[in-house]
Amino acid sequence: MPRRRFLTAVGAVGFAGAAGIATTSTACAAPPAAAPHPAAPATHQQAGLMTLIGSYTSANPPGRGLEVAIRNEAGVLEPSGVVDGVPDASFFAWSPDHKFLYVTNEIPQGTITAVDLSAHHPVVLNSQPSGGAGPTHIAMHPSGEFLFTANYTDGTVAAHRRNADGSIGESTDLVQHPGSQPHAHQVLVDPTKRWVVAVDLGADAVFVYAFDTATGKLTQHQHLELPAGTGPRHLAFNYTRAYLLAELKSEITVLDWDPEAGRFTPGQVVGTREPDASGENFPAEIAISRDAKFAYASNRGDDNIATFAIDEAGLTFQGTTPTGGSWPRHFALDPEQTSLFVANQRAGTITRLARNPGTGALTPTQDSYACPSVAAITFHG
Repeated sequence: MPRRRFLTAVGAVGFAGAAGIATTSTACAAPPAAAPHPAAPATHQQAGLMTLIGSYTSANPPGRGLEVAIRNEAGVLEPSGVVDGVPDASFFAWSPDHKFLYVTNEIPQGTITAVDLSAHHPVVLNSQPSGGAGPTHIAMHPSGEFLFTANYTDGTVAAHRRNADGSIGESTDLVQHPGSQPHAHQVLVDPTKRWVVAVDLGADAVFVYAFDTATGKLTQHQHLELPAGTGPRHLAFNYTRAYLLAELKSEITVLDWDPEAGRFTPGQVVGTREPDASGENFPAEIAISRDAKFAYASNRGDDNIATFAIDEAGLTFQGTTPTGGSWPRHFALDPEQTSLFVANQRAGTITRLARNPGTGALTPTQDSYACPSVAAITFHG
């Protein structure tokens, strides 16, 4: 098993018989639902919200690839089916209209898959080579015309056209990151839509690319070098700032972002762990609330979510909340911003933390959904 793997909504009707869906009694299933936490009452939930879950089919125990769950009126996930033909589904990107989902297949030969959700019955449209090995992240250009993929194993970033029918088209560019062991872990588009940013864990660097929407070509514009051993993994934009999560140092660097110049400038550095934390820890995901008042980061090892208040000065550590599982690789806030769902990879569970939108505080609940080797979660809403 590769080192990084080791470290690492329709109506409430089910999808039996839907095109591309396999239903089985052995599919990832939710245990009997516990009563929802009072901090996130059922009246605040959008019943029937489609939830897409990715997991590693080649892992031990094997996951189901791309799975569909439905969030019920109590805010609890219930299994609905598995989409065939999407192996090792490790990350997602939505089309601007949320009718199409794009998935990284984190396999040695590297592919990305397009799934049509426009009719509320997932249908796989096509798959294309990702341009490298072990793709870990995918992003959609806001125009809806291009996809970008970060290939971890060989440290490359690819651009693909998106066809009018939602399928993945031809590759328009492939850039190789420098260094002896580059490992591109994330690629995303800045808020102005002018720049493409790639985070490379192995190169200890962030790369900024100018992107030509006429040709689909990437041109390197900035190579931001970080201290050796930082291991940057994911970055979250917040207007003219960005928060860069370091997997190997358990810290976040606040970056000032100049969209006119297309350049980052490092600033404040804040840790993701409690002061008395010990043992190994490898942060995985970072995200900010919709109102941009709070940031969250997952700690794999400590197995918790760190909460930060956001203000003009930067980030202020507020504390951590146990996820109720092991190795929180990914998490996602629900559309109402009243719950945070955590993909605990080693535990094989998705757990729900209730969230107070006013204070940003998280509270554990008993809600848990079983899914072996889970990697990522997203909501169709």
